[in-house]
Amino acid sequence: MNQKLFFACLIALFGLSAIAHYGHWGTIPEFCLSAAAILFVAGFLGKATESVAHYAGQRLGGFLNATFGNAAELIIAIFLVKSGHYEMVKASITGSIIGNLLLVLGLSVFLGGLKYKEQKFNVQLAGHNSSLMILAVIALFIPAIFGASEHFSADQSETLSLAIAAILIVAYILWLIFSMITHKSILEDAVETTPDHGEEAAWSKGVSILFLVLATVMTAFVSEWLVHTLDSFTEKFNLSAIFVGAFLIAIVGNAAEHSAAILLAMKNKIGAAVEIAVGSSLQIALFVSPVLVFVSLLFGEPMNLVFTTIELAAIGVSVFIATSISRDGRTNWYEGSLLLFVYIILGFAFYLV
Repeated sequence: MNQKLFFACLIALFGLSAIAHYGHWGTIPEFCLSAAAILFVAGFLGKATESVAHYAGQRLGGFLNATFGNAAELIIAIFLVKSGHYEMVKASITGSIIGNLLLVLGLSVFLGGLKYKEQKFNVQLAGHNSSLMILAVIALFIPAIFGASEHFSADQSETLSLAIAAILIVAYILWLIFSMITHKSILEDAVETTPDHGEEAAWSKGVSILFLVLATVMTAFVSEWLVHTLDSFTEKFNLSAIFVGAFLIAIVGNAAEHSAAILLAMKNKIGAAVEIAVGSSLQIALFVSPVLVFVSLLFGEPMNLVFTTIELAAIGVSVFIATSISRDGRTNWYEGSLLLFVYIILGFAFYLV
């Protein structure tokens, strides 16, 4: 899609979703227009982030893409927390983690592997990512296991969740210092580390930053409109909150990362694609979900980190296969297909809940 047509669709869908929301057009039109609008807004966010990343280099660019790609997910989750939809929030966190590890990474590795026989990225970065993913699993398993104990009260579960949330935020900040400052040279890819990659940026640095801010604001509005329709939409189609949160919201919310990571992998920049997909999952698990615990305190009723057995199983198997495939720093199309198969299996299971 050329740039003029993309912006025309973006403006049209954003305007229509606003009119549908404030004009009370009904559940289905409001949901469909908001979902379509957020896909284009997320695409706009992805383009702006990629343009900013052009001036920042591959590793920092991948981090920025993952961060602003998660902006839609975070904003949607905050509105869900405000509305008291904690079950759907946890499902969307689960969906975002498994969606990035299985769907985004899977498609990136698969489509990149079809074009290039084998793709390589920094093996030390892969090892650190694997360790951080295991930390995330441990941090989510502990509250669920102890919370199920007869010796653990609800207040103790909340206290444990707050403590773990604080620890995870510290761990994530230390990881940024480690990977971006003290050990930056060790974790960079040997290839394609120059800021321009031999390509032209879509916009100038100033325009890119302006568009990044604008896209984030638009995401906030569309996210609120989408969340407004969820109660009636799930009831109308008899869908479970866990399926809507883990798959529909997660796929829509992560649309920016989907396109950016896949396009980078197809340009043989698998390192940047992995940085976006795996880095985004780590950011959700180690930063976004703990931040939501503290955000919930502002609305009077704290959210804990006690996830259901189904959600923990989904996160656990996703981390297991993603770690197994990415730890050696090499990928091929068949490994991408394995990630996609696991995602489809989980999708059927969640739908039947």
